[in-house]
Amino acid sequence: MGVGGNFWDLLKPYARTEGFDFLRNKRVAIDLSYWIVQHETAIKAQTRSPHLRLTFFRTINLFSKFGAFPVFVADGTPSPLKSQARIMRFLQASGIDLASLPVADGSSVERNKKFLNCVQECVELLELFGMPVLRASGEAEGLCAQLNREGRVDACITSDSDAFLFGAKCIIKRLKPNSQEPFECYQMSDVEDGLGLKRNHLIAIALLVGNDHDLKGVQGIGIETALSFVKLFGEDEVLDRLGLYSNPARLRELGSGNPLTMTHDVGDSFRNSANENTTRTRVSHCSLCGHPGTKRSHLKDSCERCSSTTIKGCTQKPIGFMCECSSCDTDKKENEQKKNEAWKTRVCKKISAEPNFPNNEIIRMYLSTNHTTFTDAQPFISWKNPNMEMLVDYVAYKLNWEPSFIRQKLFPFLSTIFLRNTAKNQETGSMLFGQYEFDIIRRTKVRFGHTFYVVVWKKFAKTGYDRIDRTGLEEEGEVEEEDVDELGDVFDEPDVTNVRVDNGCLMTDENMDLVMAAYPEKVDRFLQEKEAKETKSKKKTRAKSPFSTPENSSSPTSRSRQLNITQFYRSSKGESTENLKDNGPPSGNLSKSVRRRLLFE
Repeated sequence: MGVGGNFWDLLKPYARTEGFDFLRNKRVAIDLSYWIVQHETAIKAQTRSPHLRLTFFRTINLFSKFGAFPVFVADGTPSPLKSQARIMRFLQASGIDLASLPVADGSSVERNKKFLNCVQECVELLELFGMPVLRASGEAEGLCAQLNREGRVDACITSDSDAFLFGAKCIIKRLKPNSQEPFECYQMSDVEDGLGLKRNHLIAIALLVGNDHDLKGVQGIGIETALSFVKLFGEDEVLDRLGLYSNPARLRELGSGNPLTMTHDVGDSFRNSANENTTRTRVSHCSLCGHPGTKRSHLKDSCERCSSTTIKGCTQKPIGFMCECSSCDTDKKENEQKKNEAWKTRVCKKISAEPNFPNNEIIRMYLSTNHTTFTDAQPFISWKNPNMEMLVDYVAYKLNWEPSFIRQKLFPFLSTIFLRNTAKNQETGSMLFGQYEFDIIRRTKVRFGHTFYVVVWKKFAKTGYDRIDRTGLEEEGEVEEEDVDELGDVFDEPDVTNVRVDNGCLMTDENMDLVMAAYPEKVDRFLQEKEAKETKSKKKTRAKSPFSTPENSSSPTSRSRQLNITQFYRSSKGESTENLKDNGPPSGNLSKSVRRRLLFE
């Protein structure tokens, strides 16, 4: 989807991989159709309503684990060009000859009802989550890019490369949750520095190689040719930006049918030099050595370039010899310029052969600054508390899940909201939605190189706090470990942190900074207890060490440390051999074999 000609491969060298906290406390616009389409290649035939399942788990994961603020964007009415291109793509995949079909009337065609129903169900689910859902006037990636360009969101999640043409600054193309660097990210600044291309250049490439609104592009022009061609122009030249410039843009001049118009400025230097070269006489070169001069003159005395002192005359030039004199260097530059000029002419002829090129409607669409049906998007971007009862009932009805399972999977989502509100001193009360209370930090947990706090949430009873035996929790200690959640059902979303149940408590993995902001006193207490237990553990290790003695405090205290030869065979000079068996290690005066035998007898 997006720009044709393997456009993503062109941008791949400039991709970044970002870590867990890349989106923490940031707003991110999500192309909802991108998520829904992904279920086609995931678990479509193996589960019920996969589009809802994918949206349910990914929303929880993005909000709780990565700490982002998602803004979902749905497609609006597709443009006539997009509708026509979609029909053409379908006919091509079906093997139908497009030349025999009548020309489309240019009317807009909605997507199939099944897909629209999937979109509507996902929108209903997200609204019950309390997530903001915006409806674009046309393409969803267009509105995502507009929000990113205007600074309303920090990044876009989409695989449609058209987002760059709409003006996006940061695109997350792929999420790999179970890795140390889960985000494959593309920054427009990196593309500009690496390829030397601005937004208008990318639009020009899309016009040449094809896009979602014009599948053909220009026949015979691939991505590499288009890249080299658009680099000949500046950003303000490569497109006529809605008639704001008095001089026509270069591509419009090519579309007028005169392929040599474009080369007027570019080839001025070449033609000027060519006019000068018509009066310049070519310097003759020796056929023997290849240097300037005639062979007859070189037979008498060797030329200065050969600098032969032992043999009169020049030496035979080697195979592949290239003269480097000023005349030959000028000829090389002229030939190279002729080749470039011929290449530009061929490209221009291909472009001028395309009718109605460039398409003004496509250019206006990419450069549009309003992809919404409202005047100001800011009031519409707000996050609300989820409607828990309706959310559980909706998911239970659509996915046929048990309400208890749904509430358990929703708990990390709710705990994140609770900790955020607590950190901001908002009116949330001391209970997590009236049911659970923040109890203790049990331990730290390292997952894919990122450290979390394992937080214990204690259930609140009407008669008072539950009496829970915390001895087991405390004795286990705050152990750092590389923990990978085990998958229950094979179709469960593996990137969602599971909620563990232990002795009536729930345990979740929470961001350390968020817990510190919400409960600084409990974090301090946890760190103090952890330090005390580490000190106590070290003392126990010293006491259990077989090599630690009161008389010799300098002896090794760690069981894992191996003694050296002088420590193991302590010297006992002056002692008799009989006393060695009873009083200690053998003397260093004896041979090693004797000492070993005496020691172990």
